[in-house]
Amino acid sequence: MARRYDTNDATDRTTGLREAASAVRRGELVVLPTDTVYGIGADAFSSEAVVDLLAAKGRGRNMPTPVLIGSPNTLHGLVTDFSELAWELVDAFWPGALTLVAKHQPSLQWDLGDTRGTVAIRMPLHPVAIELLTEFGPMAVSSANLTGHPAPETCEAAQNMLGDSVSVYLDGGPTPGNVPSSIVDVTGQVPVLLRAGALTAEQLRKVVPDLEVAN
Repeated sequence: MARRYDTNDATDRTTGLREAASAVRRGELVVLPTDTVYGIGADAFSSEAVVDLLAAKGRGRNMPTPVLIGSPNTLHGLVTDFSELAWELVDAFWPGALTLVAKHQPSLQWDLGDTRGTVAIRMPLHPVAIELLTEFGPMAVSSANLTGHPAPETCEAAQNMLGDSVSVYLDGGPTPGNVPSSIVDVTGQVPVLLRAGALTAEQLRKVVPDLEVAN
């Protein structure tokens, strides 16, 4: 039976974050608020949990799950060949609605889907998400919706879709909006904007003037 906690209540927030971290450690799924939409999360290093996450959404391995982290310092253990331009984007827009596609460390034992040696990674600008990520560590997180349905801006909408496939729901109230993060590929010498979202190409070019835009 799924449990739901109101993170705007101090006692519920403390209990909910503890229960959510424990659930993720057990390989279970949780729903958490972010600065874009609600996300469904799992232990990024548990291939079984990631399979369960994809199954809960009705999503295939061809759409790999992004990873959320609670601090830019976590990047050092997760990615390789991370350029100075990539760090400048991190400094300017994290925490926030910028997802970076980078080469992951070859030694990492994880299976996020068909990633071809890369990982899509982001630090969200939401206190509940950051607290959970700081407590647990890197999590595989995707929007908390069934594939083909709108991404949820409320915990209730997420629970109506995902039900008991999720162990713990952290209800932070409505999210600021359903505009997705912008995605920039930093695996090459010049960063490439793969998807414009909350951040426009013009905003990103203030930091990386040579930013290219994918066709």
